Amino acid sequence: MNATHEAGCLVAGEWLTDGAHTDRIGPYLRETVSRARTAQLTDITAALAYARRSAKAVARLAPATRAGILERAAAMVTERGEQLATLLALELGKPLKDGRGEILRVADTLSVAAAEARAIGGEVLPVAGWARGIGNTAITQRAPAGPVLAITPFNAPANLLAHKLAASFAAGNTTIVKPPPQAPAVSTALVRLLIDAGMPVEAVQVLHGGGDVGARLCAAPEIAVVSFTGGVTAGHAVAHAAGPKRVMLELGGNAATIVCEDADIGAAARVCARTGYSNSGQSCISVQRVYVHRSRFEEFADALTTEVKALVVGDPLDPSTDVGSMVDDDAAERVVAWTAEAAGQGARVTTGGTRAGAVMTPTVVAAPPAEARVVREEVFGALVAVLPYDGFDDVLEECNRSSYGLQAGLFTHDIRRIVTAWRELEVGGLIVNGSSNFRLDHVPFGGVKDSGIGRESPRWMIEDFTVTKTLMLKGLTIWGEH
Repeated sequence: MNATHEAGCLVAGEWLTDGAHTDRIGPYLRETVSRARTAQLTDITAALAYARRSAKAVARLAPATRAGILERAAAMVTERGEQLATLLALELGKPLKDGRGEILRVADTLSVAAAEARAIGGEVLPVAGWARGIGNTAITQRAPAGPVLAITPFNAPANLLAHKLAASFAAGNTTIVKPPPQAPAVSTALVRLLIDAGMPVEAVQVLHGGGDVGARLCAAPEIAVVSFTGGVTAGHAVAHAAGPKRVMLELGGNAATIVCEDADIGAAARVCARTGYSNSGQSCISVQRVYVHRSRFEEFADALTTEVKALVVGDPLDPSTDVGSMVDDDAAERVVAWTAEAAGQGARVTTGGTRAGAVMTPTVVAAPPAEARVVREEVFGALVAVLPYDGFDDVLEECNRSSYGLQAGLFTHDIRRIVTAWRELEVGGLIVNGSSNFRLDHVPFGGVKDSGIGRESPRWMIEDFTVTKTLMLKGLTIWGEH
């Protein structure tokens, strides 16, 4: 029996554990692994008032001070990495392999945010370049925008919390964190770690709960910026509730990867097998649609099936496991149903299609119809659909038929195809000789269409978490006066 991990609410500098709570049942262990204290209306009111009061205190911290705290936190994440990866395995069924990888990224993200804190500045504007500006000087700075609301998802709860909270703090803001109900303990543990590293309590609060808590926080006038990662439906609700304030949305996708006839088929199959089923496919850029030139289609489908059958499925706490459980039984059952539906429409299921509880057997669906749900909608599960294509222009058009546009992958050595795809694909990022599922945390990440608004990565997030303030010095100039 695993000990239950308590996840309190952090409100106005105090951890609250008494009162109503929600248990998280581990999807693999099938027992209670964490208990989150549910935020009450009085907690929300107190947190918003505290955020408003604390904003100036956090803004007055020098960038070097903020950077030093984030650097210490990065080192502490490395020291506590196994504890955090274990919490991911318990709460989400995420294999230790994936959890350790996520925690390495958390350390990177904190380090990058620290570096970006040191780089915040402004500019001297060329006001004397126009006649009416002669005799004056204008300077800009990037100032903290005000209290930030960070709403994080279950699939990468630690790293996406690190992106939002670290960038907000680097920018000089206070942040209210609304973690996912499926991962309260790991989210709380990371916040505690940041406070241990020296982040002032004025800089962060944590409120656990469901969509009602998030909606109230989004609508609050005290909140200046909302940063949300999650599903499209919830994202629309967030934008509606937030109203006329700055809102960043990272919403999801049904990512496509193209395998051209000149590709190394074996290498492409290995990459797609690794990145299509990591975290049981529960990633917005997970490999979902693979379009393979018809001349290599059967070769690729066979190679992918062989690679997928070799994946180790089972206990997420076993270091050898490649694929653990999905977030819950309902998520796994949805993938089973969509697989059966595609088979009924004429697709071949070359492996998988079944589940044991929340553990979805890694599934390959070959040649489904273009309108099948495994192609058109976001599977967000351990399934990859493989489809043949004939012409390169046609496959680009097919990729763009999606309502999403987050990232795409392309396997080819043809520079003309690379440039054409980069120009024509309606996505936020293109990964060449890799699948859609690759990300560096210091590179801008985000999409177009239903995949959201804005870009994640500390440098770009700091731009969203700050405002430009201009200082105009009339009658005082660093330029010539005539």
